Amino acid sequence: MNHQITTARLPLETRNKLLALARIKNKTKSDIIKESLDMYYEYEESEIDSFTLGEPYFGKYGSDEDDLSVTYKERIKEKLRDKFDSP
Repeated sequence: MNHQITTARLPLETRNKLLALARIKNKTKSDIIKESLDMYYEYEESEIDSFTLGEPYFGKYGSDEDDLSVTYKERIKEKLRDKFDSP
């Protein structure tokens, strides 16, 4: 296996937590860091973007009107007029 050494500067509190965790788990700091990075990569790869999350709902509740995003200002003005003009 080909290994490279990488150095990272850690705040003192983070370093102390890393040392404590390594002692508790009976692992090296390097092992803890490698496992943490692997977990982070898995999380990032599995994170679903907002489009994918919303895709099942797109078009689900259609109004059969094709110009809603174009005429929304007029519709809002009309609703406000109706609200304030009614007795």
